[in-house]
Amino acid sequence: MTPGINRIKTWILIAAMGGAFVLIGGWLGGTTGLIWGLAFAVVFNGAAYWFSGSIAVRSTRSKPVTEQEYPELYGIVRELAAEDGMPMPEVYVSEMQQPNAFATGRNPKNAKVAVTKGILAILDERELRAVLAHEMSHVKNRDILVSSIAATMGAAITFLARMAFWFGGDDNRNGIVALVAWILAPIAAAVIQMAVSRSREYQADESGAYLSKDPDALASALRKLEVATKQVPAPQNLSPAEAHLFVMNPLAGMRGRGFSNLFSTHPPTEQRIERLEQISLQLRGGTPFGRGA
Repeated sequence: MTPGINRIKTWILIAAMGGAFVLIGGWLGGTTGLIWGLAFAVVFNGAAYWFSGSIAVRSTRSKPVTEQEYPELYGIVRELAAEDGMPMPEVYVSEMQQPNAFATGRNPKNAKVAVTKGILAILDERELRAVLAHEMSHVKNRDILVSSIAATMGAAITFLARMAFWFGGDDNRNGIVALVAWILAPIAAAVIQMAVSRSREYQADESGAYLSKDPDALASALRKLEVATKQVPAPQNLSPAEAHLFVMNPLAGMRGRGFSNLFSTHPPTEQRIERLEQISLQLRGGTPFGRGA
């Protein structure tokens, strides 16, 4: 894999979404249509961007913890932050029994890292360190910003498609085009948005593996989490819109294969593990594997 390939793929996908937005907006209402669609999306997703940390903390029943309460957890986070040149993030522990972890924050200065009580029960120290490296890489890579951009464009496309259906014109031809746009445009936007999310998961796996210098531990953790997240349900108040924040999709029981993977926030676990095994070989001087940024 060439260096930075996941970043390139991410921005290609966002550019494709932006192109669809421009086409639909221009067809519907020219510049005015573009402005209305973009304004709607910016307001809606801007709030999610600024308050995503608080929303995720509340929905997972996460509470800030002290170093005295969780000295090992704090020690791992502090070590990784220093290694990656990041400020020490706030540390949270969730009451969730489902094994999982997440990080959020607009930038490293506003970062929150959370683990569930379930994950603390099943991972050893190496595996936990590797998972935390993955989550902190999300913050370092500005993935909250990237996801917000993708969500903004997706919401704008959906809004414009709905507008096209209701105000696309009276003649039959325009009505058919508007109906097609109403059905297909939101689906296309969702597919691209989920592809962006999967690309960022691959990137966090890669960045986290290099940060922890232990890709085998992350692969081992993912194997455990793949099984456990399907056995232990997530809280009912957890929104699908928050699933991309976690190291493993907390709604895994709802996830399928094949076509449904187009709408998954996370790549298939076996593919993530295969990539981590390649990184492990590279770190041992074997098969080259380029580190992304």
